Amino acid sequence: MRRRRSNSNDPSRRDFLRTAACAAVGTSSLVSTVWDLRMINAAAAAGLPHIQRTGANVASDYKALVCLFLYGGNDANNMIVPTTPIDYTNYSTARGILALPAAGQPGGILPLTNAALQPYATSDGRTWGIHPACTELAALFAAGKMAPIANVGTLVGPITRAQYIAKTAAVPPQLFSHNDQQVQWQTSVPDQPSRTGWGGRCADLLFSLNGNNNVSMSMTLSGANTFEVGNVINQYSVSSGGAVSLTNLSTARQQALTDLLHMQHPNLYETAFSTITDRAITNAQVVNTATAGAPATWPTAFPATSLGNQLQMIAKLIYGRSVLQHQRQIFFASVGGYDTHGDQLVAQTNLLSELSRSLKAFYDATNATGMPGASAVTTFTTSDFGRTFPTNGGGSDHGWGSHQIVVGGAVNGGAIYGNMPTLAINGPDDTGLGRWIPTMAVDEYSATLARWFGVSNTEVNTVFPNLYRFAHPDVGFMNLA
Repeated sequence: MRRRRSNSNDPSRRDFLRTAACAAVGTSSLVSTVWDLRMINAAAAAGLPHIQRTGANVASDYKALVCLFLYGGNDANNMIVPTTPIDYTNYSTARGILALPAAGQPGGILPLTNAALQPYATSDGRTWGIHPACTELAALFAAGKMAPIANVGTLVGPITRAQYIAKTAAVPPQLFSHNDQQVQWQTSVPDQPSRTGWGGRCADLLFSLNGNNNVSMSMTLSGANTFEVGNVINQYSVSSGGAVSLTNLSTARQQALTDLLHMQHPNLYETAFSTITDRAITNAQVVNTATAGAPATWPTAFPATSLGNQLQMIAKLIYGRSVLQHQRQIFFASVGGYDTHGDQLVAQTNLLSELSRSLKAFYDATNATGMPGASAVTTFTTSDFGRTFPTNGGGSDHGWGSHQIVVGGAVNGGAIYGNMPTLAINGPDDTGLGRWIPTMAVDEYSATLARWFGVSNTEVNTVFPNLYRFAHPDVGFMNLA
């Protein structure tokens, strides 16, 4: 039997309908009839006394949380590097071919300094630098707008090296697996299956702070992800060029589709499908209208890369927040290529240069005319895991604890938060293969961000059910005022 030849427009139409249907399911108008979910949201809103509201419980302020996932496992051992002479010597010896030139040498490590250009030191007296490709991030650190968060990883509970070796404390399942660790980072629930991500759970609690949720407050520039999956609110997918919409349809075909969607359908499935599709078309038009007025140029040009384009579209969506009637927005962007088993020096230089330039352009964009200001937008990195301290000959292998970067006007920057590991094979922070045992849980890192975003002290334990196991529900790198 010969397969029917498809119309050249079919792929774009199928992509649109699939994406639109998923996005529409995430709207509050579709799920607000479910009583228990309404009760959850109402209870959450009542527990947020620190948020100023206008009529109908809408927040009077604006905040955006931007999750940037570095897929593959970023080698943070070469992102934040010791500059104290003895520590640099130990670093250089252990890393071998991966070691970066010392600070002061051509192409060497950039010292982390304060605004007066004085070297920054952690409480143990060690001074630190950043990868030479990260000049923009070094400047944001000196300006107090960027903070590295040290040795973060997925944890079931606190664990020591002795407990790890003796196997007397639980560890996350499939500890060094890309897929499993990506999911655990995005759900912040490593010890049991979770149908929702922690960003989605935040949205479930806070969506009533928006004036309108026909277009979801959770937007992804990088396709489907676990982070933004909620019980009530799900992600709305947007490309770097704007909302997904029907293209290349003649006026007659567009009119025929409109008539089809608005006619009476005796079949329940047909009624639901036409309703969802019609709403999705409307939402796409609203999103494209919201972004149409954004600046043609920004204070700092975005790199013409996948990440630069994603962050530029997020800036446009933030610019269009009043059209969308959003006072709270959650975004997801990502970039791949961080699984550097080989040729790491060249690959990571390119990756971190893109990261640094993109984050600086995005930070500057938040301060542009018509934007809410940098204090209203926080961008944070996440990644599968860190990488091994010793080289495998040309790169590094899968690790555990890693360092992350947080950027924004509300960040208490210019300092490293958490405990930098002892950089020694078989040292107190090592599993035995140069994999750092995390001293900060994903829960602690993420809960600090969620509290800034508006999740109350009471509800933070709903979003992060394992947070009670750890000592620091707020790590302190965000200004909550």
